[in-house]
Amino acid sequence: MEKKEIKNNLESSKKAPKRQSYNKNSNRNKNYSRQNNKQQKNNKVNKNKTYNKQNKIVRKTPVNIIPLGGLNEIGKNMTLYECGQDMFIVDCGLAFPDADMLGVDLVIPDFTFVEKNAHKIKGIFITHGHEDHIGAIPYLLKKINVPIYGTRLSLGLIEGKLKEHGLLASANLNVIKPRQMVKVGCMAVEFVRVNHSIPDAVALAIHSPAGIIIQTGDFKVDYSPIEGDIIDLSRFAELGDKGVVCLLSDSTNAEKPGFTVSESKVGQSFNTIFNQAIGKRIIVATFASNIHRIQQIVDNAVKYGRKVAVSGRSMVNVVNKAVELGYLKIPQGILIDIDAISRYPDERMVVITTGSQGEPMAALSRMGTSDHKKVTITSEDVIIISATPIPGNEKHVTRVVNDLLKLGAEVIYEKMYEVHVSGHACQDELKLMLSLTKPKYFIPVHGEYKHLRAHAKLAEDMGMEPSKIHIGTIGEVIQIDNVEIKVTNTVEAGGVFVDGLGVGDVGAIVLRDRKRLAQDGLIIVVATIESETGACMSGPDIVSRGFVYVRESEELIEQAREVVKKALDHCIYSDIRDWTTIKSEIKDNLSSYIYRKTKRSPMILPIIMEV
Repeated sequence: MEKKEIKNNLESSKKAPKRQSYNKNSNRNKNYSRQNNKQQKNNKVNKNKTYNKQNKIVRKTPVNIIPLGGLNEIGKNMTLYECGQDMFIVDCGLAFPDADMLGVDLVIPDFTFVEKNAHKIKGIFITHGHEDHIGAIPYLLKKINVPIYGTRLSLGLIEGKLKEHGLLASANLNVIKPRQMVKVGCMAVEFVRVNHSIPDAVALAIHSPAGIIIQTGDFKVDYSPIEGDIIDLSRFAELGDKGVVCLLSDSTNAEKPGFTVSESKVGQSFNTIFNQAIGKRIIVATFASNIHRIQQIVDNAVKYGRKVAVSGRSMVNVVNKAVELGYLKIPQGILIDIDAISRYPDERMVVITTGSQGEPMAALSRMGTSDHKKVTITSEDVIIISATPIPGNEKHVTRVVNDLLKLGAEVIYEKMYEVHVSGHACQDELKLMLSLTKPKYFIPVHGEYKHLRAHAKLAEDMGMEPSKIHIGTIGEVIQIDNVEIKVTNTVEAGGVFVDGLGVGDVGAIVLRDRKRLAQDGLIIVVATIESETGACMSGPDIVSRGFVYVRESEELIEQAREVVKKALDHCIYSDIRDWTTIKSEIKDNLSSYIYRKTKRSPMILPIIMEV
């Protein structure tokens, strides 16, 4: 019986279903597996969403940078910034004419685009007081009157210019200090102190929707400046840490390695020369705006017991303004009028003058040609030319040096002593500026193309991608934002010639005529014809200016007169009565004859009178 029950129990256990506890665990595992797969899918989706959000680029409001001068040239610095409906201008300078710009006094930027957008322009911001940055302001204010922002000395020099043009009363001048910020619509402009060859120089940090843009202006790093503090390197570093979207940096010395020598080095050279020049008069020619240099000349004059006189209109104006504002410190009784120098022995005099670039009408040039009314050069003079010739002026400077040497004077210039140092940063300082600001984009400015290219190469050597460096030209609309830098358009830009009181009335055609007159001269043909028949009643008479000396070329002039007669006879024979056609006939025939005989092409001006 027991065996039978055990057998039945075994059979029943084999047939019994699986235990409930086992089934529960199985379902739990299946549910966990489904949830895990679902969670993994959700995580994957969320991860993709996060990835897409991180890589979705939101473009910021772009800023347009429009250079109207200062690129591929020396001088005429002017840059326009635009964001939305707001615009402002940085600097407004002039350039001096090239040798082929005959009769031209100054070259200023073309203001056409500025005039068209006058309602948008909120102000003009000045980096420093040199002519190539402020010289064209009076001409611009005659077109549009907007506020001007600058440091105290810069505005003081601008005041003098505006007074000469009768614009001071209506001008809106605002003195700004370093680290001060001015709101300009959707942008703000901050002044940052830099060193240069003139006090109160600043860079501009433009806080815009696209990011911070820095325009250095002209600068150098001088750890022992004559006046004021050193360049605010800590502020440039702070701006770099915040993120600089674009840097526009001075390129003038981008080809020169190392650091620019401190201005104080010139003072040491002056001390040596003054010590050696005991018993002689000292004349120093330098830039009128180089107040640091003038201060060192004055300091050495005081040290060696000399009086100081100033010669040259621009030098007198700058010195007076610098003394008035406290940037130039001259002890009482040291500065005397140029008219009074004859009352003092030569060995007790220092004359500070303009003309360091060999300008024909400057004071030093007139001294060299014995045309100066107050100063006569003798062998008892030591003359220091404390400047480097601007490219293109080398011949003019050499001519002045030769003239002074012929009069017996001792002439000292840069190659002999360190009597001049640059106010512009060399390669190591430019690298320092790039490394502090860490810009996303870079635009080299202030210089000829070779300078801009050298500066761009410097940035590439520091690891900047070439695609993020833009060498611009004037008139380009350079657009930048947080994504790219590109040229979107061009505007009217170039140079406008100032000749006397005329602004813009001398153009390419007038310059071409002036060149032709200078090269080949002028022939004037005067004839009187009868209105009814066209017959020549008087003349033709021929007047030559700058072509040949008439008395020594009578045969040539007589044959030229016969050529004109034949041209007039041909007009009568052909029944030509139109004055324009008659003049054209005379010019063509006479020009061909003159060229065959002389291989020259003078300008021919026919004057026809009808009776």
